[in-house]
Amino acid sequence: MAESNTTEEIQEFEYKAEMKQLLHLIVHSLYTHPEVAIRELISNASDALHKIRFRQLTDKDILSPDAPLRIDIAVDSEAQTFSITDTGVGMTKEDLTERIGTVASSGTLEFLEQMKEGDKPFDANLIGQFGIGFYSVFMITNEVTIETRHADADSKGFRWQSTGEGKFSVKEIERPQRGTQITFKLKDESKEFSESYRVEQVITKYSNFVDFPVSVNGKQVNTVSALWHKNRNEVTEEERDEFYKFISNDLNPPLGHLHLSLEGRVNFKALMFIPETPPLRFLREEDLNSLHLYSSKVFIQDDCKELLPEYLRFMSGVVDTEDLPLNVSREVTQSSPVMARIRDTLTGRVLSLLEDWVEKDSERYETFFRNFGLLFKAGLSSDFANRDRVLELLRFESTKTESGKLTSLKDYVAGMSEDQGEIYYLSGDHREAVERNPNLEYFRKQGIEVLFFMDPIDLFNIPHLLEYDEKPLKSIEKADIDLKTEEDSQDETLTEDATLISVFKETLGDKVEDVVASKRLVDSAVTLVVGADGMDAHMERMMKMMNQDFAGSKRILELNFSHPLIKNLAQLNQNQGDETLIKNCILQLYEGASLVDGNPVDPPTFVARMTEIMERATG
Repeated sequence: MAESNTTEEIQEFEYKAEMKQLLHLIVHSLYTHPEVAIRELISNASDALHKIRFRQLTDKDILSPDAPLRIDIAVDSEAQTFSITDTGVGMTKEDLTERIGTVASSGTLEFLEQMKEGDKPFDANLIGQFGIGFYSVFMITNEVTIETRHADADSKGFRWQSTGEGKFSVKEIERPQRGTQITFKLKDESKEFSESYRVEQVITKYSNFVDFPVSVNGKQVNTVSALWHKNRNEVTEEERDEFYKFISNDLNPPLGHLHLSLEGRVNFKALMFIPETPPLRFLREEDLNSLHLYSSKVFIQDDCKELLPEYLRFMSGVVDTEDLPLNVSREVTQSSPVMARIRDTLTGRVLSLLEDWVEKDSERYETFFRNFGLLFKAGLSSDFANRDRVLELLRFESTKTESGKLTSLKDYVAGMSEDQGEIYYLSGDHREAVERNPNLEYFRKQGIEVLFFMDPIDLFNIPHLLEYDEKPLKSIEKADIDLKTEEDSQDETLTEDATLISVFKETLGDKVEDVVASKRLVDSAVTLVVGADGMDAHMERMMKMMNQDFAGSKRILELNFSHPLIKNLAQLNQNQGDETLIKNCILQLYEGASLVDGNPVDPPTFVARMTEIMERATG
């Protein structure tokens, strides 16, 4: 914050620059779904009540210890006013000056700016998912007043006021009760939210499953119900979907769910969901919001990382166990044997659900894998106990699938010919890139399927994916793959010209590990392949991006002796033709193959040599 200006008892503060930009975007550029402001105010009040309820378990020395935990909304259609009051933990002066007024995420402003520049529609989900929910209130009002007092017995009351422009003020006030009240007058275009029925509609739509009573002008509106404690047969699909939308800030129904009630080695109930689409900025944030932990219906913590392994944290929902004490800390959950048992059970149940989709609803499983496969694949290297199950659930595109369609290792093996002893793959950044790779030519001609490894995680998984069904996985960019030529082929027999190979080796020197005749090329003149001990070409490119000093291994250059250009060079060399032209062609072929392989060359040298070759050819 900037320096404050004190006038009597009121202190004025300026918003930080990025906060001003964010507020301007919300109020002036991103004005859609104004009802979301009501949802966010209720959500914030609920969070404050969760915090005080948890504190009450261990601390009796708090302000207003007997105050009921509730949220009260009062509206006046004539005065066009709205207020929301909670008996939660309240806020300190530091909370008002530092926490309110700070962009929650470093990427928030950048993302919203991009949406504005791209003229993209602003989804109502974004406000809640970005953690800027309170400021959505400026979509429906020009000025907000917060009166609050923290739960500490020796706390003081404060009033915070702002028009959402450049400044806000904070003043100490007399406030006997704990909690927070937010009041404002609605803009004319948002006066609908001063009507009781309209606010009740919003609560039913967005906040029906808040854990505390929510009243409008004295009438309780929401259903305070622990849905996960009900028998799964008593819960309707509509109730489940509403609950999912409430806990996830997602406007769409989930792709699937698990409703569990288990007793025995560990006792817990759970209601968990797989989203239909990835949440906003999926995999771009340090933390994924996953499962909430409850103990006997009492909220303990959100985003409990100990409930699921990292690769399954696309799940959202609630887990409730009576085997944990109510005052359990985050440190205890990290080492608790109870949590370990719940984690193992949940992991098995999620994998079983996915396996069931594979058998009975393959389209739903493909939708899941396209959306969350990048995270799920990490389970192969991180979950040794379930490695085989994860392996069966992996999916890849291949030469025999359309773009976007997927195949499994099981299906790949089922389609192999009897004499094919290896599972072949090719890595690259995207489908168009791998399909242009000249090393595919032999496999296309022979009708041999090649898997495409196009996610970065695929390459890191290779050490854990050495074989499947006793068949080794082999990159088609490796020099030592087993390639068989067709004995009855009508094509011209390949002629290995040892003399030309010697000229290639002499010209290229230590740029390559070796030069050999190729069995894999059909249409291309040359290609670069990896030696037996070399690193996958795509992995090597990634290593170079992470470490500019990484040198990598030398490649083996393969020559296609049935290609007209190689034939012409062989003939020219045999006839002791233009030696400079031959060497220039060799260098040009090598550097061209390097470019295809994703390695840089010197552009001026490359273009000058190409111009000289064309000049000689046309002269």
